[in-house]
Amino acid sequence: METDLSGQIERITYTNEEDGFTIAKIKVTGAGRLVTVVGNLLAPTPGETIRMQGYWENHPKYGEQFRISTYKTEIPATVYGIRKYLGSGMIKGIGPVMAERIVELFGIRTLKIIEHEPETLNEVSGIGKKRIAMIRKGWEDQREIRDVMLFLQTHGISPGFAAKIFKTYGDRSIEIVKSNPYRLAFDIYGVGFLTADRIAEKLGIPKDSEMRIGAGIVHTLQQLAEEGHVFCPYDELQEKCCNILSVDPGHVERGLESMVRENRLVIEDQTDGQEDHEKRARGVFLFRFHRYETGIAERMKTLMSSPKTVWIEDSGRVVEKVRKTLSISLTKNQTHAVESALHHKVMIITGGPGTGKTTIINAILKLYLKQKAVVHLAAPTGRAAKRMSETSGHHAKTIHRLLEYSIKHGGFQRSELKPLKCHLIIVDEASMIDTFLMYHLLKAIPDTAILILVGDVDQLPSVGPGNVLKDMIGSNGVPVVILREIFRQAQNSQIIMNAHRINTGNFPNLRTPDLSAPDADFYFIEQEDPQKVLETIIRLVKERIPNRFGFHPVDDIQVLSPMHKGVVGADNLNRELQQALNPGEEGVRRGTAAFRMQDKVMQIRNNYDKEVFNGDIGKISRILSDDQEVIVSFDGREVTYDYSDLDELVLAYAISVHKSQGSEYPAVVVPMLTQHYILLKRNLIYTAVTRAQKLMIMVGTRKALAIGINNDKTQKRYTRLQVRLTAPKTLMVVS
Repeated sequence: METDLSGQIERITYTNEEDGFTIAKIKVTGAGRLVTVVGNLLAPTPGETIRMQGYWENHPKYGEQFRISTYKTEIPATVYGIRKYLGSGMIKGIGPVMAERIVELFGIRTLKIIEHEPETLNEVSGIGKKRIAMIRKGWEDQREIRDVMLFLQTHGISPGFAAKIFKTYGDRSIEIVKSNPYRLAFDIYGVGFLTADRIAEKLGIPKDSEMRIGAGIVHTLQQLAEEGHVFCPYDELQEKCCNILSVDPGHVERGLESMVRENRLVIEDQTDGQEDHEKRARGVFLFRFHRYETGIAERMKTLMSSPKTVWIEDSGRVVEKVRKTLSISLTKNQTHAVESALHHKVMIITGGPGTGKTTIINAILKLYLKQKAVVHLAAPTGRAAKRMSETSGHHAKTIHRLLEYSIKHGGFQRSELKPLKCHLIIVDEASMIDTFLMYHLLKAIPDTAILILVGDVDQLPSVGPGNVLKDMIGSNGVPVVILREIFRQAQNSQIIMNAHRINTGNFPNLRTPDLSAPDADFYFIEQEDPQKVLETIIRLVKERIPNRFGFHPVDDIQVLSPMHKGVVGADNLNRELQQALNPGEEGVRRGTAAFRMQDKVMQIRNNYDKEVFNGDIGKISRILSDDQEVIVSFDGREVTYDYSDLDELVLAYAISVHKSQGSEYPAVVVPMLTQHYILLKRNLIYTAVTRAQKLMIMVGTRKALAIGINNDKTQKRYTRLQVRLTAPKTLMVVS
C-alpha cells in the first residue's frame, strides 16, 4: 500500500547517472529521524526537500527502506537545508566553505539574494565580481538544466547527460531534441543511438522515417569505425541496419541512396575479383572516411613520384663517415636501411624490439642534419614523442602539435595550403596512426620532402579506423626495410628475447618463477584462481616490485589487462589498486567512479579542445569543488575538466593492452588467465610484453599464455588502402 513521506535530503549514499537510481538518507519532516529511500531521482541534491509517494519494504541486508514511486522536490526552506543545498556543489562558484560564509551572512534570505540581488554577495569575504558572475550564471544554468532534465527524464534519458546536453545546446536544448533527437547520438559523447531512438519514439517519430533510417545507418558505420573498419560491405551493412532499426531491406536501401545523393555516404565497387561476390564487393563508406583513404593513396603516390630537394651523393662513403662519427656499428641490414633513406622519397622501417630501429633513426637524422636539411621528428602520442626526443637528442613533437591543431581556428593549421617547411620527416610508432591522422599528416608534407615511417607492424593496429602501416607494407608499393636481427646487447634481455619468441609463435622462456633471480627482467608467477591473481598483483605493485626493484608503484609500474570486465579486468583492478595505492576520502564522484587527489587517470577519447587524446595518462593535481573542476597534469601540462566532462576520464592504475600502444613503462604487470580467452591473441600478448622497458611480470597460467600465442588470427579490418596503393583502377565509386 502506497503512503506519503516528506523530508530533507541529508546525504546521497549512491546514485547512478545512467538511470538515476539513487539511495539517499532523508531527515523526515516533523520527526527528525533518518530513513533510507531508494528509487530513480532526478539529480538529487542534499538540502532539498522531497515529497514522495511509495511504500515501505524490508531489505534482507539493509533493513527497512522507503521505495519511491513518484516524488516532487522543493528548494530548502531552512538555514540548515540551504547550507546543505549550496554546499553540495550544485552551483558553480559555491563549495562547502563558501556556502558556510554566505548562509552565515544572509541566513534564510540566502536563496532570494542569489536569485534577485546577486550583487549583494560582494559583502561575503572572498567573493568579488568574477565569482558573483560565476554564481549568477551557475544559478541560471541550474534552473534551465532542471527544465532540460525534467523534459529528458519524461523521454527516457538519464539525468547524468543533462548537463552535457545543456552545455552543448544551451537554452535551445529542448527545441533541438524535439526537432531531431538523433543529434544527441552524434553531438553528445556518451549518448548512444538507442537512447536517442527511445526519445524519438516517445516524440512520435515513425520507425520508417528518413531521419531515423539515416541516423541508424550512420550509427552502424560509426560503431564499425570504433572496431577499426573504414567501410562496411553493402550486404552486411544492410543486414545490420535492418536488425537495429526493425525495418525491411527496402527502407535501408532507399536510405542509403538518399544519403549518397546528399554526399553523406560513398558506395564503391571493387571489380578486381578479390571478393567472391559482386554485391559483396560493394563497400559503403562514411563520406569523410572515403576521402581520408583515397587521400592517403593519392598523397603517397605524389610523394614517391616527386623530386626531392636534398640529395646525398656517394651514399656508401657518407654512411661510413657517419658510422665513424657516431661510433656505431651498423649491420648489413641497418646499412641498407640508412642507404635506402638516401635514395627513396618514402620508405618504411619495421622491426621488433632490439632490432636497432633507434640506431637507424639517429644515423639517418645525423646524415641529413650534416647536409643542413630541416628535419622534423614526430610520433602519435606524447610519450612516444618524448622518448624519441630523448633517444635522438633532437626535438620531437606529437603529430597533432606538428600539424598545429587548433579547435579555435578550425582544426589542423598545416595542410596542402600551408605545408610544413622541411626536407625530411621521420615518424615513429607508425603502427598507431589511423586513417584520419595519416591523411592529415600526408596533406601537410611538401611534395619535395622525404617521409620515413618507423614502427612495429606486428603490434596491435591503431585504436582508430584503418590498418595503415600494414596496408602500406602489404601493397608492395612502398619501399620497406624489415629488421629481424636482434642485437647482442638486446639478447641479454629476456623481455626482448621472449617478445620475439612470442611473435614467431614459440613459447617464452619462463625459467624464473619468482623475483629472486639475479638480473632477470621477465617473470611468470603461476596462479589460476582469479581472486588470488588479483591479490598477487596488488601485492606486487604495492610492495614487492618497489622493495625489490625500486620502482615507484604509481609512476613506474603499469598493470595491463587483456580485458575490462571480470575480477582481473581493468575496471576491477583499478578500484582495488586505487584503494591500495591512494586510499582516502573521495574527491568527486562521477557515476560509479570516484576520483581522488593524486589519482592516476587516462583520457579515453580524443578531445581536441583540451589537446588530450585517447590513451593519454596523467595525474589529478587539484580538485576545485567551488568551481566544479578537476585539474589533471599530463607530463607537466595542466588540463581543466568540468565535472560534466569527467566521463572522459577513467582510473589508470590498470589499463587495457590496446590503450598502452605507443607507450613504454619501466615495469609492466599482466594477468594471464583462460577467462580472457576470447581476447587472447598473439599480437596482444606481444604488444603487452614490448611495453616493458626493464621488468615484465605475468601472473596466471601457462595454459592461458599458450592459448594466446597459438592464436595468430587477427580481426579483419575492412580497408581498401592496400588495393588503392597497388591497383588504382580496380575501384569505382557508384551511386
